Amino acid sequence: MSESRPHFFAWCDESERLDAFAAALSALVIPGDLMSVNMSTSIWCKTPSMDEALAMVRAHFGGWKSAQLFSGVMLRESERVMVFSLACYPEESERRDPLGPLELTAGERRWDFYPYEIPVSRGPRSVEAAVVAACHLVQGDIEDLLLRLCAPDASGRVPTGACTDKEDWIAPIDMCATYNANAAELARDLALSWVSLHEKERVSRIAGTSLEALHARVDAAPRGARLPMKGTSELTRSLSRETVLKALAAPPAALLDALEAAAVPDEAWRAAEPKAQELIELRRQLDDEDAGEVPPAFWVDVTTREHTRFLEEHAPFHVRRLPSGGVLLATHPYRTLWPLWADALSLLGLMS
Repeated sequence: MSESRPHFFAWCDESERLDAFAAALSALVIPGDLMSVNMSTSIWCKTPSMDEALAMVRAHFGGWKSAQLFSGVMLRESERVMVFSLACYPEESERRDPLGPLELTAGERRWDFYPYEIPVSRGPRSVEAAVVAACHLVQGDIEDLLLRLCAPDASGRVPTGACTDKEDWIAPIDMCATYNANAAELARDLALSWVSLHEKERVSRIAGTSLEALHARVDAAPRGARLPMKGTSELTRSLSRETVLKALAAPPAALLDALEAAAVPDEAWRAAEPKAQELIELRRQLDDEDAGEVPPAFWVDVTTREHTRFLEEHAPFHVRRLPSGGVLLATHPYRTLWPLWADALSLLGLMS
């Protein structure tokens, strides 16, 4: 289990980077909230004006001068309010120390984002139900924030992005969520992962590489090359060059269908859902000042190893076809997307 809050990353061409930053900012910041803008130790301001904040960024951005902005965000799914940080890095900075080029973090501390306790009523306790309820409080916000960063409008400036509870943009199959603006290029998550892991490349350096160029780099790897993966079976404990090449050659629609088929929640998760919905309703009543009398409740810790292990092993996967033609893959930040990919590739008979 990570001690980090979630980190969201996005890539776009430098020529459109400030426009992408501005669009994401507009989608994130609470209107009228105070914004703190930092360009360097001597260039900064605090203002509630979006125009003033963006004017400072546009006037000084470039070279080694990146932009970092702090303000408040309303999480749409859980209706929580917390501090967020949005950073934008110019290409010269990225070449020397790749950090983005767009990066969003939510919350000042880990527990700002992840619930550490859940209200339960009297009676038998269910670790599984508490975990499922806690997951519901996080999952929708993860997906919403990633889309607000990558696709706040219909411009399509950002072709790809991802989320993880690590502090770096790592291989897409090791992330908890990825965004691709073009569903037909979904296999680039696999290709990008292969190039990053096999060639030890920082993802933020190569995230904008074309699918054709990534394909060529995978093809250039030695025949029979394999990457070790964290899996529960012999097939899922590694990813082969040949599997990636087969996935790149597969019809994109078939690949997406297989991912959807593999994303069905497992039996353990489904069994815990009814009780979890009761816990979610109990929390809603406790938060509602007009709810009147509510059942007696007490709060239980959901950060024990037993709770987190259930998340790591059973948290469901979401495959969302977006109206824009893009696709979002997601799970809880304590899990990665590799099990989803492994199951989908197995369904297609591509694992080798």
